[in-house]
Amino acid sequence: PEAVRILGSLLALLLLFALTAALVKVDVSPGPFFSITMASVWFINSFCAVLQGSLFGQLGTMPSTYNTLFLSGQGLAGIFAALAMLTSMASGVDAQTSALGYFLTPCVGIVLSIVCYLSLPHLEFARYYLAKKPSQAPTQELETKAELLQCDEKNGVPSSPQKAALTSDVDPEKEPELEPAEPRDPGKPSVFVVFRKIWLTALCLVLVFTVTLSVFPAITAMVTSSTSPGKWSEFFNPICCFLLFNVMDWLGRSLTSYFLWPVENSRLLPLLVCLRFLFVPLFMLCHVPQRARLPILFPQDAYFIIFMLLFAVSNGYLVSLTMCLAPRQVLAHEREVAGALMTFFLALGLSCGASLSFLFKALL
Repeated sequence: PEAVRILGSLLALLLLFALTAALVKVDVSPGPFFSITMASVWFINSFCAVLQGSLFGQLGTMPSTYNTLFLSGQGLAGIFAALAMLTSMASGVDAQTSALGYFLTPCVGIVLSIVCYLSLPHLEFARYYLAKKPSQAPTQELETKAELLQCDEKNGVPSSPQKAALTSDVDPEKEPELEPAEPRDPGKPSVFVVFRKIWLTALCLVLVFTVTLSVFPAITAMVTSSTSPGKWSEFFNPICCFLLFNVMDWLGRSLTSYFLWPVENSRLLPLLVCLRFLFVPLFMLCHVPQRARLPILFPQDAYFIIFMLLFAVSNGYLVSLTMCLAPRQVLAHEREVAGALMTFFLALGLSCGASLSFLFKALL
């Protein structure tokens, strides 16, 4: 069940991060510490995958706007991580205190997430979408809306012209003239059928993350300021690489709240995705001192900042766009499967990009 997958993953993540925070204060020899850390990373990413896939599947039953908000929340998480790094550097606290703060912060965040998820069924809007069955007929959906409106009126919420119009739509004596969009009992959706409908959008998502993870942070973290040593040189990479990327990535993800372009089945989407491959040589030719083969063609800091702005905005926008378009390309009862499939291809893109990063570092 969805609730078991989501709550179970959150509780497991809370336990793992609490264990990691406790290890900060425990003296462990390097060998066992490395083994425990690697096992913890493995389990954390596994539970994150289950959690993310379940949430995307749940969001597939809701309007596409909520996909955008979910992805914007992920962008905000990156901003918090970058700010935590800058705060740690600026405060000058010792490594142990800094590490303890790092790992206690997600514990607090996970507890808040659990509280929010448990309160979700108490919202009428959420109950309408979460309790709706895929085979539900359009007439039943209108009846559900009418029940919500009647509930509002009982609670003292005055009726509005919009509510009156909606109530008139569910007049039992007036049969609504609606064309059946899909069968009444569509059965369990086929993964292969859904994949055939969204394969191009899924491929675009894979390519977006492949480009992003191939250079960020493997190559971009090696870029240094071309100015003389000082405060700017010390904070150049944390600000211009990590903080700037996460802020602009969040902005790009949020843009899909206002418009979705290009639309599904457009040839422009694969073209825009493929154009992002230009960022790979651009970053590799920036000011990276540790290199053996390639020259430095863009030594000034301004070049790197401009590249990072475009790189981050395009990443956030195209990721959010593909995740919003996929559920719109399938039938209503197939949206949860489409959301889970897109999560798989998201992880596939991350893996491909991380693997390519070793090759690009070797080419420097």
